[in-house]
Amino acid sequence: MSYDQFRDLIQAKLRERRRGMTWRELRDDLELPYDRPCPEWTRRLESDIGLIRQKGTGNAFVWRCESQKNEDPCSTT
Repeated sequence: MSYDQFRDLIQAKLRERRRGMTWRELRDDLELPYDRPCPEWTRRLESDIGLIRQKGTGNAFVWRCESQKNEDPCSTT
């Protein structure tokens, strides 16, 4: 899987689930072949789609897209 494919899958899923999802939820729902997210790709997602990760319950982080006023979350424009 290329980074672009990964980015597009994550972006589309986070647009559907605006409340956010944990990595485990994303991985299982999208059937991703990775146990953990690649740190380099995660940093790129922060820049490319406005990914933010916030502490959730336990050790989990909730992934979501930062939305700004009147903008669609996860927008690449």
